Amino acid sequence: MQGRKAQYHELSTQTTTRLRVIRTCTHCRSKNRIPARYIAATGKCGSCKQPLPPQASPVSVDAVNFDDIINNAAVPVLVDFWAEWCGPCKMVAPEFAKAAANLAGKAILLKVNTESEQQLAARFGVRSIPNFKLFVGGKLKFDQAGALSAAQIQQIVGQFAE
Repeated sequence: MQGRKAQYHELSTQTTTRLRVIRTCTHCRSKNRIPARYIAATGKCGSCKQPLPPQASPVSVDAVNFDDIINNAAVPVLVDFWAEWCGPCKMVAPEFAKAAANLAGKAILLKVNTESEQQLAARFGVRSIPNFKLFVGGKLKFDQAGALSAAQIQQIVGQFAE
């Protein structure tokens, strides 16, 4: 019995690292947990069954959630690789948030902190930041280092959105 408890605890701690986005229903104000793989979907409220609003803000992710989102998103996924100490990254953050709001339902915008996710940054060859990478169907379609405005972000995503 002791072994089973230990095994269960190990499994449960692994699953708690999975990202769940909280989306508030605009009809009944209930909070709904959205698993990472369904972040691009609107879905229905668990309480009132009304459609939930699309994701309208950037989502910070780690290596555990990254592939799940990139490979399962039904819409393009734009990733901002950034760092806390980076001045241009701080300047881009409000533009990235504005673009996320304007692209709600058409794309998902993710943020990856290169300081805490060094292996993920290395995997995609991030050498300068901010660095933007756009994925469609799990495949890299666009890659650019340097600051972008909200309008530029929307234009880039618009080329790949259906």
